[in-house]
Amino acid sequence: MIKVEHLSFSFPQKELYTDISFTLEEGQHCAFIGTSGSGKSTLIEILMDPDKHVFDGKLEIDPSCRIGYVSQFSQVDPATDMTVFEYMSEAFTRLQEQLNAIYAEMATTHDMDSLMERYQLTLDALESMGGDDAESRIHKKLNLANLAKLKDVSVTSLSGGEFKLIQVMKEMLTNPDLMIMDEPDVFLDFENLNALKKLINSHKGMLLVVTHNRYLLNHCFNKIIHLENTEIQEFDGSYIEYHFSLLQTKIELQEIAAAEAEEIERYDHIIDNLRAIATYNSEASRGRALKARVRFQERLEVRRIKAPFVEIKQRDIHFGLEHEMEDDVLVKVDHYSVAFDELLLDNVHFEIKSTDKVAIIGPNGTGKTTLLRDIFRNQHPSIQVHKDAKVAYLSQLQGETLEDANTILHEFIDAGFNTYDEVRAYLASYGFEGEILEQKIESLSGGEKNILQLAKVAASQANLLLLDEPTSHLDVYTQIALEKAILNYKGAILMVSHDFYSVVNGMDYVLIVEHQTIRKMSMRKFRQMIYASHFNKDYLETEQKKKSVEMQIELALKEMDFELAKGLVDELEGWIKRLSAL
Repeated sequence: MIKVEHLSFSFPQKELYTDISFTLEEGQHCAFIGTSGSGKSTLIEILMDPDKHVFDGKLEIDPSCRIGYVSQFSQVDPATDMTVFEYMSEAFTRLQEQLNAIYAEMATTHDMDSLMERYQLTLDALESMGGDDAESRIHKKLNLANLAKLKDVSVTSLSGGEFKLIQVMKEMLTNPDLMIMDEPDVFLDFENLNALKKLINSHKGMLLVVTHNRYLLNHCFNKIIHLENTEIQEFDGSYIEYHFSLLQTKIELQEIAAAEAEEIERYDHIIDNLRAIATYNSEASRGRALKARVRFQERLEVRRIKAPFVEIKQRDIHFGLEHEMEDDVLVKVDHYSVAFDELLLDNVHFEIKSTDKVAIIGPNGTGKTTLLRDIFRNQHPSIQVHKDAKVAYLSQLQGETLEDANTILHEFIDAGFNTYDEVRAYLASYGFEGEILEQKIESLSGGEKNILQLAKVAASQANLLLLDEPTSHLDVYTQIALEKAILNYKGAILMVSHDFYSVVNGMDYVLIVEHQTIRKMSMRKFRQMIYASHFNKDYLETEQKKKSVEMQIELALKEMDFELAKGLVDELEGWIKRLSAL
């Protein structure tokens, strides 16, 4: 239904796509992946409204193709006075009202032909959306997402995660030929994430979903479109199969590169010898031999395979400390309560020691962000922060820590860097180089803004990090880099997160929000709870074994032991087959 051929597009400061081509066909549930700032959201904007963009190449969209869309920044209008059911049935209600108006006109019109044409078009639109049984379908969607209890609730009282799911269901109900969703998983708690998984997998139409969520990637898609370094790669299959294919290719390319490096080094010695001889012997045959060897070496260099999707540069996140604190209590919360329209948290008690890494877990809208913000501000009578604590804060509301009107360079000068050259050198390891440093913060993607927040936190040399949904909008590669940084960090971390992988891979224990209070839970019990309530235990345990083999392969490649790496690939393939069967 959609075909892109040789498309190129750029902004004044940045080239986004160079001669890219891909297709989307009926029945495909496609994940659209790529590092933060690579241009995924812009490409979606082009697909949604090609006439607003000037690009080279060809974009074919079936004229009858109806596109549904869910933005990553969906927010309910505070003035909306509707129940959830009324909001979800809005499109059907509007068409039915149009039909009723046409019925009323029929009693007085003298142009029945024109009116009948309008009537038929409106009726066709209603039927194409399944309007005959709209009420039944709304109830089925709500039950599937375990949100039936919200049917008669005002839309304005929903949490952000609940509203995102309602938006997804509302668009799906209209039966679009292509449904596009831009990071629909951002900020969803575990329960709502599972609901989104069910909605995606039950959808019969074509899907294009921008996501970095590893749980959704592993469970929901049969096609991958990967955008990287202005190029696109298509893969028909699951994300796990795609990742396995990349790893196989990486081993092959590294083995070829190692062999070619040896060959080039050998010819370097020959050329050096020929040059030395040519200095003392100017015979024409010697000169010809030298030129031939140089040309052969140049051909070897040119023949090196360029694979932008295989070896993606991981950002270098490092939370360093100038001075580590002794084992002491950094944060003490005692009899803490918070309420807005209703009581969210009451009589909360906990302590964070100087090396604790702790995740706060709980449903959307239960006061976690407010608690983190109160600790950062350190003005609440129920919160004590150690006098020697140096605190850094990453907010899910990026405007709290980043000034949209600033350029990237000015933002870091304001943060305490002395010179622009110092900023440039520092941000290069975070993937910000060249003209992008002159861009304003407001022009960046959500992922790029979060990476800048991480860079500011890392530069602060803080011994207490308060991280509110730090993995939101981050590409998978940066999520993994963040996990490594957390593991290596010597200070304390208090992190609000709904990302299962980040929690289990980096935290010491969790603080669970339930029944308007917080209780401490070991990581072992947290895993058991997640297995029982949300995830498949066998799947996650098999996935951990798969990850262990992948790490062994990475180590083998570092040692250039290609035979060991290829043997481990066979073992890895076995774990992937088990995952596919679960």
